[in-house]
Amino acid sequence: MKRNNLVDLHCHILPEIDDGSPSMATSIELAHQAVADGIKYILATPHHMDRHYINHASAVRQAVIDFQTELDRQGIDLQVFPGQEVHLNGEMMTNLDDLLGIDEDRKYMLLELPHEMVPSYLDDVIFQLSCEGITPVIAHPERNARIIAEPEILYNLVKQGVLAQVTATSLVGTFGKQVQKTAKEFVRCGLVQVVASDAHVLNNREFAMTKAYQVLSEMDSDYSGQFAQNARDLLNGDDVSVETIEMPRKKRKFGLF
Repeated sequence: MKRNNLVDLHCHILPEIDDGSPSMATSIELAHQAVADGIKYILATPHHMDRHYINHASAVRQAVIDFQTELDRQGIDLQVFPGQEVHLNGEMMTNLDDLLGIDEDRKYMLLELPHEMVPSYLDDVIFQLSCEGITPVIAHPERNARIIAEPEILYNLVKQGVLAQVTATSLVGTFGKQVQKTAKEFVRCGLVQVVASDAHVLNNREFAMTKAYQVLSEMDSDYSGQFAQNARDLLNGDDVSVETIEMPRKKRKFGLF
């Protein structure tokens, strides 16, 4: 992969807005780490509407402006865009005007499921989003306990037109062998289309994007280029084509990662 040209569509880099970074100084350090890992563009995706954080669209936009100003002042070659990691809940559609997309026109939206389950109303929300012209991109499905146990859930979602994002550290094994095996299988089956860092300042939540792209290249020489292009297309609001998808081989033991 060409260094300093990667797009990271899931990153908790903004200061004092969620559990990603407690200060501007810490965010600047994360920025240095991102650049060192070959990243040029970051979609800042603070948690929104989960059990702990509310980050309104206007506040995120202002936080990005403030952070980009400091990046530019320090000469750090990184461009940051406003986004959210929107947590799936029953109030999403009534708060649609407060939700940011991956792209400026909100053709795509990063959607987080609870780690331990897949709510029964997910299909209804996906349908309602599609009526608004929004395609959900499911964040880190390989770390969802229910999807690990029943991977056909993700297969059915992608078959409906949903996209999904695998975490870089999942591919390189940071979350353990079970998550890594699931992540690689989802790649092979065409059930995830983009890799992103989900970086925090927390332990074991580093960027690892270059390593993840190396894993993709080792799996198939075409994967790294496809995933890199998909990241750019999502950020630009361009079409992302999903070719053949396959059903994962078998169910796994249900359990938290």
